[in-house]
Amino acid sequence: MLRVTLAALLALPALASAAPPDFDRDVAPILAARCIDCHSGPKPKGKYDVSHKANVDAVELWKRVEAGKMPPKKPLPEAEAKVLKAWVDGGAKWGTDPIDPFRITTATRAGYDWWSLQPVKRPAVPDVANPKLEVRNEIDRFVLAKLSDKGLSPSPPADRRTLIRRVTFDLIGLPPTPEEVEAFVKDDAPDAYEKLVDRLLASPHYGERWARHWLDVVRYGETDGFERNKPRPNAWPYRDWVIRALNADLPYDEFVRLQLAGDVLKPNDADAVRATGFLVAGVHNTVLGNEQMRLIARQDELEDIVGAVGQTFLGLTVNCSRCHDHKFDPISQTDFYRLAAALAGVGFGERAIPNTKATQELAALGKQLDEIKAELAGLEEPVRVAVLKDKGMAMPGAAVPAPVAAWDFRKSADDLVGKLHAKPEGGAKLTADGAVLDGKKGFLRTPVIPFELKAKTLEAWVRLDNLTQRGGGVISIQSPDGVVFDAIVFGEREPGQWMAGSDQFVRTNSFSGPPEPDATKEPVHFAIAYTADGAITGYRNGKLYGKGYASRGLQTFAPGKAVILFGCRHEPLGGNKMLAGTVSVARVYDSALSPEQVAGSFAGGAGFVTEAEIDAKLTAEQKATRADLRKRSAQLTAELDQMRQRAVADKTYANVPGKPAVTRFLVRGDIAQPGEVVAPAALASVSGPKADLGLAPTASDADRRSKLAEWVTAANNPLFARVIVNRVWHYHFGSGLVETPSDFGFNGGRPSHQEMLDWLAAELVARKFSLKAIHRLIVTSATYRQASAPRKAELAADAENRLQWRFRPHRLEGEAVRDAMLAVSGLLNQEVGGKGFSDYKTRDFNGTAYFEPIDPVGPEFHRRSVYRFTPRGANQGLLDAFDCPDPASAAPRRAVTTTPLQALSLWNNGFALRTAEAFASRVAKDADSLDKQVVRAWQLAYQRSPTPDEAKLAAKLATDHGLKALCRALFNSNEFVTVE
Repeated sequence: MLRVTLAALLALPALASAAPPDFDRDVAPILAARCIDCHSGPKPKGKYDVSHKANVDAVELWKRVEAGKMPPKKPLPEAEAKVLKAWVDGGAKWGTDPIDPFRITTATRAGYDWWSLQPVKRPAVPDVANPKLEVRNEIDRFVLAKLSDKGLSPSPPADRRTLIRRVTFDLIGLPPTPEEVEAFVKDDAPDAYEKLVDRLLASPHYGERWARHWLDVVRYGETDGFERNKPRPNAWPYRDWVIRALNADLPYDEFVRLQLAGDVLKPNDADAVRATGFLVAGVHNTVLGNEQMRLIARQDELEDIVGAVGQTFLGLTVNCSRCHDHKFDPISQTDFYRLAAALAGVGFGERAIPNTKATQELAALGKQLDEIKAELAGLEEPVRVAVLKDKGMAMPGAAVPAPVAAWDFRKSADDLVGKLHAKPEGGAKLTADGAVLDGKKGFLRTPVIPFELKAKTLEAWVRLDNLTQRGGGVISIQSPDGVVFDAIVFGEREPGQWMAGSDQFVRTNSFSGPPEPDATKEPVHFAIAYTADGAITGYRNGKLYGKGYASRGLQTFAPGKAVILFGCRHEPLGGNKMLAGTVSVARVYDSALSPEQVAGSFAGGAGFVTEAEIDAKLTAEQKATRADLRKRSAQLTAELDQMRQRAVADKTYANVPGKPAVTRFLVRGDIAQPGEVVAPAALASVSGPKADLGLAPTASDADRRSKLAEWVTAANNPLFARVIVNRVWHYHFGSGLVETPSDFGFNGGRPSHQEMLDWLAAELVARKFSLKAIHRLIVTSATYRQASAPRKAELAADAENRLQWRFRPHRLEGEAVRDAMLAVSGLLNQEVGGKGFSDYKTRDFNGTAYFEPIDPVGPEFHRRSVYRFTPRGANQGLLDAFDCPDPASAAPRRAVTTTPLQALSLWNNGFALRTAEAFASRVAKDADSLDKQVVRAWQLAYQRSPTPDEAKLAAKLATDHGLKALCRALFNSNEFVTVE
């Protein structure tokens, strides 16, 4: 007893002199986990920031903790409180300043040392002694090592019928035919299974099957969503590109690079442009309202795009850091805005698919036409100047090109150049002063334009009835339905000022010009020039109005796809769109006039030189030359128009890039609280490639996305390969090695076999990012080939099969159920690619699209489900019953439910009834007796023959109620919709 007491006494000096806790190791993690979320940043709660040494009174801090005031709702755990007290008592020595909340992983959040952020290091493959399962490749060794550690045993191999059904559904999403099953069962070659796998991987249906999985992940839908939910008729080229890319085994890194930046990496490659459909596959708000709503909607849009990039390729919920630092992962709010800056040029819409041959032909014809126009201008310009001089008008300051359309409403509404004769409507009147517009219903409208307008200039002389009107259009070029337009508009967003009106203000910024002073007293000349790079410049009376700006991109108007209005901003009519005033003269040019040319046009006055006036001053020889040039010009223009129509006939809904604005950090994600400017960059917490992309805040969209694509797909990006091999595993086994395929962060699942995950990731890189190589590795493993029967001991230890002691049965997803019904019934249309089919009736009501499911009949509607039109928010009929997700958001994991509606759908649904009838007809045609018909039905539906009891009961059912009833029952069975 004395010795114990003495030992305790001897220990006292050591305890008394124990060093205080290390700040970085012991204290900073507590403050980071418990305090910093609220007490840091631009607006810390209580104005108390604990992240900086200068702001912290350690004694006062401890008093608040001791009194239970901090944290306010949940006191510090006793152990943490003791560490904090010891630190304060020891002098509160500070360490790294400021505290980096992401430095280390704690019990409540991940740090820079989080497992998924670390480099992928190829682990050694376990050496398994006396394996209880045949080892076919390295996957089996990793699995067996884990099972052995837990004292569990693997399952025996599945029988051949089960295996061919399993792998065929897995790789192509369709059931094997009875003939394929019989051939495989009888093939005793050692590599029979490997040959089967290779055949399936080479099938065009492989791309269809795995494209469906990918489309789930990238939130692919074929309508906009939100209030209007308008269809995207040309979204499908992205879907087809995914199918083709997977079938061709396009290396996964290239597959991703093209989706992020294909249009800038390979601008003349049609498939590279289609691939950028990924960026805009999500929802898009087309109802934007005022400027504030537009800015908020754009931030929401960028959050969706950032979220899609982060979750799809990196398995990180980066979008959660829009309004604050990520609560669980080492991603700062600044990281979010840097990544958003890298994607800030992304725009939603349709674009022409590049056609290299047509582009070259267009360029050659365009050059010829330019030469003819130049020769024609050289002949006409001196005459035009002379005519204007004779009329006493000022000499232009620069030669002005001929407009493609012109109107002098003081004389008529006819086009003085071509055939775009305007028609007054709604009470608009033509007077000696011009077209008088009442601001209520009056306007003029032309037929559709016969030419293409890219770069362009709109100009008009107009006198306003008042300067208080807000939004009337002087001249507008619009799509025939008025959805897309460019216009000269007065006073809409800024009282008394001119602006470039556009659909949803997407190309509209303030010119910052002065308020209009004189337009009620005399006609004012206003012109807007639109350059090919998206710059928009306004001119008043020949001089620059305010300052020009870079818009999100030039709007092109195709031949036959636009009309010109006068007196209305855009159709439909009404509201503040209507102009109160008089338009005397208006012109449209197919080029962006230079400042000198605009000044020249204004100086030339509102007069217009007619064809007759030009003819009168030409010699007979000049007239003949002019007539020949005009004829050749008209022929070439017609050829160009036809060629352009052919060249742009193919369109795709994809990224329509614009000039990205400078990105600012938004305090708490609020557009009203802009902070510092941030440069495009990637995520600092990801080891490997440098997050600093070396870009300025004003970098081009092309530089931003190409650099980001390079960073994401870098071979040393630890998340890139890990995430995709986990996805592949997930779809083969029903659950990933990480159960949350799109979240490898703190709130995601933990890997069941981290070493195997890293080995597979390293293998993907080593195999040059071949996804088919990973598929083959997985499905040829003994692990994949196990039987699915449950065993009591293993179920008790690992009910979720995380250790892979069997192949876990899983129900087919809705599309595979539908496709299997078509295949078994003999109705499946196996056409690959192209525009899909719709089983909806689309109804437009008050500008909103509604989709009502219908049951159309015919081969074009019997294609695979991946080709089915997929609107957001619509009832999907049979597919809904089988948990087909709404494409309004990503679905990296599908829900699997069991409900009475599934049985009812397979029994009474119109599609089920028709396919059952076709199934019965096929069976009756294939076999000449009832007994043989029953066997044939079993082989088609289940890929096996019936047992004697099954055959007996089936024959009775068919005798009593017909073959169709038997076929309905087979479709409605667990065995039909389940893969074992």
